[in-house]
Amino acid sequence: MERKNELKEIFKNIDDEQKKLVDRLLDEVVFLEDKMTELKQYPFIRSHPNDLALQKPTAAAKLYKECNQSYMNAVRILLSLLNKVDASAQDELIKLLKEYE
Repeated sequence: MERKNELKEIFKNIDDEQKKLVDRLLDEVVFLEDKMTELKQYPFIRSHPNDLALQKPTAAAKLYKECNQSYMNAVRILLSLLNKVDASAQDELIKLLKEYE
């Protein structure tokens, strides 16, 4: 919940109608961050036991890729909202997202 509150603070100056949408999107962003952190604990590549040059992505790799794409789409939407409102808030969002890496 702390992560969501950090992100909500950035969007405090947008209009109330947008806040309703942003609130749900922030839930998704926090969920995706948690899910990607969890997926990073698993191997992303599986090698053939007899030929290590033969490699395949694991289910965790595929899920991570899907989550990451959704995450990046959500971030783009959030940044576009901030672009219309407040440049300093956009900088703050970028800073918080970099902390997640």
